[in-house]
Amino acid sequence: MFALRMVQLIERHANKLSDELMHRLETSRRCRELVEKVPALELKMRTHEIYSHLSDWLLAKPEAEMEKQYIGLGVRRAKQGVPLSEFLFALCTTKECLWDYLEREGLLEDPVELLGDLNLLHELGRFFDTMACSAAVGYESVHRADPEPAAECALT
Repeated sequence: MFALRMVQLIERHANKLSDELMHRLETSRRCRELVEKVPALELKMRTHEIYSHLSDWLLAKPEAEMEKQYIGLGVRRAKQGVPLSEFLFALCTTKECLWDYLEREGLLEDPVELLGDLNLLHELGRFFDTMACSAAVGYESVHRADPEPAAECALT
């Protein structure tokens, strides 16, 4: 199955992808506070986790678990003083880095194979959208001083 091979390739190259993403974040002027306020090791581990466990996120973990984790991450980043715009920029850059890698590897060129695996591409988009939405819920809860942020981030 092409989709499974693509995800496995991403996971096998998680270190390379994470290094590339870290370089993009560290050299971008659009997320200076993120890089300054989040310890480098924490940021590196988080970026590596996304790429190295992509099949779990897409195929195994319930959406509610992902929402809970990223609401928590949103709370953490808000408490670290990271502007929401910089956090969202980093999420978008994570996705962009992944797409660039897939294009470099020639995995987005064959339309016949892609047609059969549009579901995976849709799930990748939903994964990153859910991350962003859930993190925003976490941020909002800090600013409202909610003891318990809403655990649902419905994307319709």
